[in-house]
Amino acid sequence: MAVYTEVSKKEAGVLFRALKLGDLSTLKACSGGIENTNYFATTELEGQTHDYVLTLFERLSFEQLPFYLRLMRHLAQHDIAVPTPHANAKGELVFDIKNKPTAVVDKLRGQSELSPGVTHCAQVGAQLARMHLAGRDFELSQPNLRALPWWNETVPVVLPYLNDSQKVLISQELAYQNHIAASSSYAALPRGPIHADLFRDNVMFDTVDGSPVLSGFFDFYFAGVDTWMFDLAVCLNDWCIDLETGVHHAQRTHSFIAAYNTVRPLQAAERELLPAMLRAGALRFWISRLWDFHLPRSAAVLQAHDPSHFERVLQQRATRLMSFNELAGLA
Repeated sequence: MAVYTEVSKKEAGVLFRALKLGDLSTLKACSGGIENTNYFATTELEGQTHDYVLTLFERLSFEQLPFYLRLMRHLAQHDIAVPTPHANAKGELVFDIKNKPTAVVDKLRGQSELSPGVTHCAQVGAQLARMHLAGRDFELSQPNLRALPWWNETVPVVLPYLNDSQKVLISQELAYQNHIAASSSYAALPRGPIHADLFRDNVMFDTVDGSPVLSGFFDFYFAGVDTWMFDLAVCLNDWCIDLETGVHHAQRTHSFIAAYNTVRPLQAAERELLPAMLRAGALRFWISRLWDFHLPRSAAVLQAHDPSHFERVLQQRATRLMSFNELAGLA
């Protein structure tokens, strides 16, 4: 959550009052991501304080944004814990601050768990499956904008910044993913709206009676229609690895897959292609981090992610080939 567009408390306060959310008492810039301008906001209304997130979208257009916000409202209406976007009296969810599409959503309770255990992974796995099922009847459709077509466009752009071994790895993996995408097994994968970026820092946990309880998924602004298996793979590549080395963590992986599979049993084609989708998820984030690292945009607050992390994850997934049964602890 970088800050590319400075917003004053006065400017933000106008929007919060128009949404009848109260008077803005605090506005704090956020750092952490790299796509949009984000602020934490607190308002006072009828003697009570309320917490929100104000987001100005730096890459998404006014036309694209309703997909994400209406998806979040749809999921909330189906009892999936997500931040609810706030509408004005006309039912509009997208607003304009400094010519940037803007939204206000509720701030979730709790905090992210950056060192998850098997309990955290099981809760995220089960909620992810419920989210996929809840999205089946969502009426809007938009492709995953960071899927294979974007990889094919972007790899030639970042290739000049890589050393010889990196060029071989990224080129071979891209060719492999194009081959997988053309297969009948891939065509058989079930699809629907996916989060596509459900990392540890995009999930909140509250503490109830001393135990962690998942309080919600957030940051849906990479969402799109794609295979549910890709969404699962993105999660496994973050929640179920060692962050220092990229090495697979067996117990967390078993817990995550088992919880997901209990809610939505995986089909044969999904079981077959999970190893390939793990490689796809690693490739996607290696490419995007290379792009952001070597071709950065200026921002007032910005923490660029290290591209080498997902290079290591991809190397692990590509060299240590594991079947679905091995990954799920069934072998």
